[in-house]
Amino acid sequence: MEATARTRHARQLFAPLGQTYDRYARLLSFGQDPRWRSFLVSRVPPDALRVLDVASGTAAVAIELARAQSARTVVGVDQSPEMLEAGRDRVAQEGLSERIELRDGRAEALPFADGEVDALTFTYLLRYVDDVPATLRELARVVRPGGTVAMLEFGLPRAAWRPLWELYVRVGLPAAGAVVSPGWREVGSFLGPSIRDFWREWPEPRLFDAWREAGLADVTARRMSLGGGLVVWGRRA
Repeated sequence: MEATARTRHARQLFAPLGQTYDRYARLLSFGQDPRWRSFLVSRVPPDALRVLDVASGTAAVAIELARAQSARTVVGVDQSPEMLEAGRDRVAQEGLSERIELRDGRAEALPFADGEVDALTFTYLLRYVDDVPATLRELARVVRPGGTVAMLEFGLPRAAWRPLWELYVRVGLPAAGAVVSPGWREVGSFLGPSIRDFWREWPEPRLFDAWREAGLADVTARRMSLGGGLVVWGRRA
């Protein structure tokens, strides 16, 4: 499947950030991003021994998945060679090269057979695909019946917290990114509109319906950090 303009833009956007991504993602999220990732990983049952991590980036989730269960093997897939290179460095530093494999690939066309893995995680993915329902069907396809699918995405805070969020993503995040590097300035300017536009098109009830239509049951969500993060999980029916 040929990459679309949206996916090509995502690849170009994050290409310069590989070696600095984890440090500044933690900083610019006020330390919340690692908390969200840990909760995402906690949704994967211990008996899921072969796990696929899609949009794996620098392998932060893949590493936590491997640490959580010593018998577990993890395959991480990402479309960015630059992020995967940084991920392989991290995996080697953690001594997990025997249990974590990172591959080039895209969520829309996964190089795996039906039901090949016990569980699947994905992080900050759906804002970068053109067809959300088709991507969810493809993600569900490779998970065995009864297996877990779990996602992490930025959320939109509600009530009194929304104006503070808007101020941060409109002013604070671009300014902070500009201090770090031109690449982070571009990401800082991009994230607010990207998050806002995604939830305008895919409000939570519609997104959860898409999960169910993809063959996922018992869909559950947890809003975190005043709504700034959202973890959703379910099982392959």
